[in-house]
Amino acid sequence: MYPNKQPNSDFCFVCGRKNPRGLYMTFYDNGRNEIHADYTVPDIYQSYPGIVHGGIVAAILDETVGRVALIGDHHHFMMSVKLEVKYRQPVPTETPLIIRGQIVKLRGRLGKAIGQILLPDNTVAAESELTLADVPAALLAEANIDALGWYIDP
Repeated sequence: MYPNKQPNSDFCFVCGRKNPRGLYMTFYDNGRNEIHADYTVPDIYQSYPGIVHGGIVAAILDETVGRVALIGDHHHFMMSVKLEVKYRQPVPTETPLIIRGQIVKLRGRLGKAIGQILLPDNTVAAESELTLADVPAALLAEANIDALGWYIDP
């Protein structure tokens, strides 16, 4: 596991701590270029019995890979411009998964990153490539960061 715990928000679907239907994921980074999460998807997020819905898989990868922008600056907010997901194997519910994100490049206001969801035997179940862009300054200027509930869990 990586040493740097990343912040969570209150109502984000993936990382929110107060979202009653959220995934409640926790993320760590290595301080340089990678994000890591260990997670078990509950059965309530299945499509076929015992299989995680593809939209949930995409949401997990989008959040994980997008968090590369937060490495070293927990207030460097970027948003997804393009997300490509390749579903390699069914992702089982109620099974410990390893989720990773890695910077390909972050320059200026744009970035690229990749991610994977690994099964317990290290088989790649899903992988993604994400193009990111800085959240527009005007949007950030209007945002109430306190309302986001952005904090690192104890």
